Amino acid sequence: MATSVWKGHLTFGLVSIPIRLFSAARTERISLNQLHSTCHTRIRMPLFCPTHNQIVERSEIVKGYEYEKDQYVLFTEEDLDKIEPPSAHTMEILEFVKLDEVDPLYYDASYYVTPEDAGKKAYYLLLDAMEASGHAAIAKLTMHQRENIVVMRPRAHGLTLHTMFYANEIRQLAEYGQTDEAAPQGNEKKLEQERKLALQLIESLSAPFDPSKYRDEYQASLRALIDAKREGQEVAPAAHPKLAPVIDLMDALKKSLAEKPAPPMKPPVAARAVPAAAEAESEETAEAPVQKKTRKRAGGRG
Repeated sequence: MATSVWKGHLTFGLVSIPIRLFSAARTERISLNQLHSTCHTRIRMPLFCPTHNQIVERSEIVKGYEYEKDQYVLFTEEDLDKIEPPSAHTMEILEFVKLDEVDPLYYDASYYVTPEDAGKKAYYLLLDAMEASGHAAIAKLTMHQRENIVVMRPRAHGLTLHTMFYANEIRQLAEYGQTDEAAPQGNEKKLEQERKLALQLIESLSAPFDPSKYRDEYQASLRALIDAKREGQEVAPAAHPKLAPVIDLMDALKKSLAEKPAPPMKPPVAARAVPAAAEAESEETAEAPVQKKTRKRAGGRG
């Protein structure tokens, strides 16, 4: 059974709903460890005190804030518990907003919101009202020593919560959004033709969003590389397209439209493994070496 990351109450008005939060997504990747090149022993990162020149147990660790070089304000867990705001245990809905008003740039992590048995009736009443009104809820939630601003929205017959960045955490970039300087210049008739071709190209590549079509090709190739090395094989390098600079935008758009539509996406071909001894011979007979079948292993999360 999944482990909840937060347990408390969701409130709006005088209604209180006991809930739990569960992580809705996680990054899947293969982890590579750091090893000593001489003996291939995994490198460990001990808790080391340079003043006493010794390894320190976790029970001896305290937290501190460095306000000047090597000068710290110290904290105990009890100190930190004293300053917990109400949102550490109660998530109060502050307001309801239209979801399309929330820029996805503010989204951080995603969580499923599930009700405890005692709060199911109120939970589904709130869910139904939010679906009917088209609104999302803004609230505050404290966990992991941070008070988060969160947005909660109906999704797949349940409530999904996203922690968000605060406005002061969104970075500004001077080079971003300079539309006046980047606006196309030149013959208006040609510019209009280019716009039409660009729209046609977008239309030709349009499709319903289906996230199941996409895979992490790097992780798949890394898994194939691991399997190949375990069997004493080499792998053929992945092919990369050669990109030429666009001299004539109109010509590039026309050529893009003239190409055949891309076929339905298939799972990417993993890195091809070839015996090391046969690699040189295969390079003489073909541009790309023939893949030797390798065992497939399920990738794990790092």
